Amino acid sequence: MFPRLLVWVERQRGWRSDCLALGAGVLAALALPPLNLIPVLLVSFPGLILLLDAAPGVAAAARKGWWFGFGLHLIGLYWITEAILVEAERYWWLVPLAVPALAAVLALFIAAACAVARTARAGWPRVFVLAGAWVLADLARQFAATGFPWNPLGSVWEIGGSAGDVLIQPAALVGVHGLTLATVVLACMPVLSWRWRTAGLALLAGWIGYGLVRLSAPRPEPPGLTVVLVQGNVAQGQKWDRDLVMAIFDRYLRLTEQGLAAAGPGPAVAVWPETASPFLLATDEAARKAVAEALGDRPGLIGAVRFGEDGRPRNSLFALTGDGTIAAVYDKWHLVPFGEYQPDWLPLGIQVVPGGGFASGPGPRTLHVPGIPPVGPLICYEAIFPAQVIDASDRPAWMVNVTNDAWFGNSTGPRQHLAAARMRAVEAGLPLLRAANTGISAAFDARGHEVARLGMQETGSLAVRLPGPLPPTMFALGGLWIPAALAIACIMSGYVARRPVFG
Repeated sequence: MFPRLLVWVERQRGWRSDCLALGAGVLAALALPPLNLIPVLLVSFPGLILLLDAAPGVAAAARKGWWFGFGLHLIGLYWITEAILVEAERYWWLVPLAVPALAAVLALFIAAACAVARTARAGWPRVFVLAGAWVLADLARQFAATGFPWNPLGSVWEIGGSAGDVLIQPAALVGVHGLTLATVVLACMPVLSWRWRTAGLALLAGWIGYGLVRLSAPRPEPPGLTVVLVQGNVAQGQKWDRDLVMAIFDRYLRLTEQGLAAAGPGPAVAVWPETASPFLLATDEAARKAVAEALGDRPGLIGAVRFGEDGRPRNSLFALTGDGTIAAVYDKWHLVPFGEYQPDWLPLGIQVVPGGGFASGPGPRTLHVPGIPPVGPLICYEAIFPAQVIDASDRPAWMVNVTNDAWFGNSTGPRQHLAAARMRAVEAGLPLLRAANTGISAAFDARGHEVARLGMQETGSLAVRLPGPLPPTMFALGGLWIPAALAIACIMSGYVARRPVFG
């Protein structure tokens, strides 16, 4: 395939070849949420394969992979700069450094996958090995240095509306990493024979068919609870302004009362975003009483900071009963490195986060709160970790994701974060309701279908009837072992190939 193009690519040397890889990675980033321009992958990945075919060795292939990964993550993560600009007077010097530095580190995982792929025979074996190695690299990315599995390629299928609902259903079987495996293979089809392209179309047809069948199944019985998602829309620069504390608190109280009134009679719970309360609810009885009055004898899930016995702060979600009693507390356990805590692996003497930052909680936990079904909390960053979101031994009936995406303005960041939360609903087979400070607050059923939303930078409350849960999905039962096994099988099939399959 493409003999003239291959000859042209083979003639490129040094920086010209690197620029081709960089451009292919930048192009691939356009397939990520919220653009979801999936067809660009049919150009970018064949380009990467051609570059790997033309590479004289493993080291050169790793370099091409690094440049591809650098372009992919540089565009996919540009929104991190928005957080720096919130305090530009202090951290202006990080603006040209932060995202390129992070992209450079994440590109190493793609470089490793490309190096492994170069050791396989050209053609379909190299494509299969690349897909398998890519997924294993993504799995490593989920755990290395506490993990940052943002923007897996499987998320490109999270198109808005019914089409996206259909396309993400296989995540119930194999998770988003499994979707990544299939995405890489399908994206590389143009460089293979027409028989392989036919097989790729058959795979895609089966994928769509499974999605349609799964969506056509009867909906599970709802538990009869209304969830009120409160979106205060407080700009990050105002969030901790002492002069605005009471105004912010009053805004959340007023929106809670309005949302619960709209919910009407019957069981209901109000949900505030991450760190929405400017007061320490663990010790501030007056603040809890004010929240209880707004709740009107109904429970609430309220984001706030608390301090432990060690004096370290925790990013927490408080479950309050209607009289202001603390029924349960969940502490965030997947913290943002350098944002919320200082990693232990930093050399001694380097102080990045004052006091070490937040302390982490023990892990996924199900909260049992009077008046509502058992709920599995996810605070902000935790929603991006497949198979690490609920306590499987105490399976909840729904998930709640509270977050403060105000750091990232009206950029792609909050939208990519929302896409990750949607995927967790499909993988777990559980409804997920999301309260975000500045948006996007939304509700998804157990198949990832969007039930309702409050858009970016809107102030309001959203009353949603909680959808019912599904039985545990295959991915919920097997976890990350499923995509890992598929990736290893893909790599082995590429290495043991002795003769052409489909030409």
